[in-house]
Amino acid sequence: MTTLNEYLLQKREALFERRAKAASQPETAGTTLRAKARALGRSGVREIRIRDFQVISDSPPDFAGYNLGPSSPELQLGVLGSCLTHIALIQAAERNVSLESLEVEVEADMHPLAGRPGYEHIPVYPHNIRYKLIIESSEPEGTLRALHTAIEQVCPIFNLLKHPQDVRGELIVNSAAVGAGL
Repeated sequence: MTTLNEYLLQKREALFERRAKAASQPETAGTTLRAKARALGRSGVREIRIRDFQVISDSPPDFAGYNLGPSSPELQLGVLGSCLTHIALIQAAERNVSLESLEVEVEADMHPLAGRPGYEHIPVYPHNIRYKLIIESSEPEGTLRALHTAIEQVCPIFNLLKHPQDVRGELIVNSAAVGAGL
């Protein structure tokens, strides 16, 4: 049976190399992340571009979509699950924790009438977000609990959702910049 332990050895080596490189060039260690989303004609499907990758987002038919991809709230839950999974791998590699398998399940509540008259008290965003970190490992439970604590301390998306920040927006109307790439 293939386990994650072979991958964790590679991950540990990559972490050491990345940290050594960042330490030798501390002034360039930070980066600006970018994403671009646009609505496609005729369908309203959202095309999300990040670096050289494309993700499609849509809504189910009961929300005026064609069900061609996950909705934005669903993508957010997937992003949280992906980030928790990746950070779990990093923390396991750093701590030399053996993992046979790792899975994260994320859920949240959303109400289709949220924000409408009579439902103003219900948040218009995913709420009551919860996740399950499912690990198969021969490690002692205390080691896995410490791993879980470390994951939550450094997971960027988990912490973004727990400690939100201000988001600033700008409107650009009738400008060539609207269609320009990032």
